[in-house]
Amino acid sequence: MPRRRLTVLAATLGLSALALTACSGGTTSETSGAGSEYDLVSDGTLTVATEGTYRPFSYHEGAGELTGFDVEIAQAVADKLGLEVRFQETQWDAIFAGLEAGRFDVIANQVSINPEREEKYTFSSPYTVSRGVIVTTEDDSAISSFADLSGKTTAQSLTSNWYELATESGAQVEAVEGWAQAVALLKQGRVDATINDQLTYLDYEKTNSPTGLKIAAETEDTSESAFAFKKGQDALAEAVDGALEELRADGTLAEISQKYFGADVTQ
Repeated sequence: MPRRRLTVLAATLGLSALALTACSGGTTSETSGAGSEYDLVSDGTLTVATEGTYRPFSYHEGAGELTGFDVEIAQAVADKLGLEVRFQETQWDAIFAGLEAGRFDVIANQVSINPEREEKYTFSSPYTVSRGVIVTTEDDSAISSFADLSGKTTAQSLTSNWYELATESGAQVEAVEGWAQAVALLKQGRVDATINDQLTYLDYEKTNSPTGLKIAAETEDTSESAFAFKKGQDALAEAVDGALEELRADGTLAEISQKYFGADVTQ
């Protein structure tokens, strides 16, 4: 066969091979990327909305990187799913609107599960379980139940659910702006107790121990927080549930919880 024909044939075969390789490569990288089955905002990346100002769940230590309980759990979930993770810091007032508009895949910001939200959004299984607690000084033995609050004085924010629980329990309420002021009054002996979320108390103990305070009683009802997705994101929610189950089984959830709260608040 003439040399020129051999050269042309080789070139033709080479181009054909390149074309096949290009087609194959395009399918792998563009349409079969990690997480493509989850309809993500960015293929291969879990885009997570969080406030970034909500210690100890999502915050910056000084000028440092974003960190926190919810942040670390979201990172661990993304790792289990083989995805990169990108956090999009968003104010609480705009966070659900951003989810509905498709600007991110999920909210990780201690979103409590309630019937009203369940009608609008899809939730993962809970990764935080908490109760309301009565906090007193360590040497107080007069309060060991909510019934014991009758006739006592508690420090509460007037706009909180805890204010309602205090008054329903028969307590007289000293109005405060928040937890820090309530604790100050309690330590000064100006009130007998304060009611708040267990997570708030545990974070305070972890950061300021010894505090001289204790949990005197807790509610039977629990509050559960989970990842929130746009309604219909069932495939992603189910995948996240599977990741959370694995992280619970291998001790990762408990380890992260101990780091931030000194207790396991994940179940």
